Amino acid sequence: MLRKPLKAYKAIFFDVGDTLLTIPAARSIMREYLASRSLHRDEVRIGELFTEAFRLFYYGKPLDAFEVCTPESDRAFWVKLYRYILLKLDVHEEQWTEEQLDECSSEMYDLFTSPEQYALFDDVQDSIAALKQQGYHLGIISNFAPTLASILKHKGILHYFDPVIVSTEVGLEKPDPAIFRLALERSELAPEDVLYIGDHDRNDIWAPAQAGIDAVKIKRYDYHSGEGIHSLRELLAM
Repeated sequence: MLRKPLKAYKAIFFDVGDTLLTIPAARSIMREYLASRSLHRDEVRIGELFTEAFRLFYYGKPLDAFEVCTPESDRAFWVKLYRYILLKLDVHEEQWTEEQLDECSSEMYDLFTSPEQYALFDDVQDSIAALKQQGYHLGIISNFAPTLASILKHKGILHYFDPVIVSTEVGLEKPDPAIFRLALERSELAPEDVLYIGDHDRNDIWAPAQAGIDAVKIKRYDYHSGEGIHSLRELLAM
């Protein structure tokens, strides 16, 4: 799985979403929020539509469409995704206006980028601490809203990482290999010194490889396929 022993690397950089943390109750959070706006829908259906929308709008993006990423473009992307879900939930039956659709979609963006909704995977805290103690330089490269640093701080792990490269702050977004080159530049490390950990085949395996960085896939869910690890604790044994 690794091209060389873990001890041959000086640094380990990480993706964040579905690698270090997740929103464990995303479906129920959305259901409760919609219910507060008098839109009562089945939680399972909400989850199905979220998966459908994410695959359509995120995984379906063209590989060569490396556009500038900004806080505004990130919000626009997610508002579009939430709007898709709302339309699929037949909000027209509730006679919602376009203004209500936009307002609700924007409020959900704020809801799902706030620190309170997130939780670390149970292997993260001890694994990150152990890797740091062993002398590894740890960093973050993530496609995320500008709230990422506050989320990591809220979870008690921000201090472990330098640099923290966030797409909406640097104007670059995975799978553009340029975001990995920027991380190398800021950390003053060579590509061969860095190992990257993430859950997405294109963003977290293909993209760092274009910058000369080795990568390992972490498979947090049953639908993740291919080679990889299931826990960060596996790194400690490599």
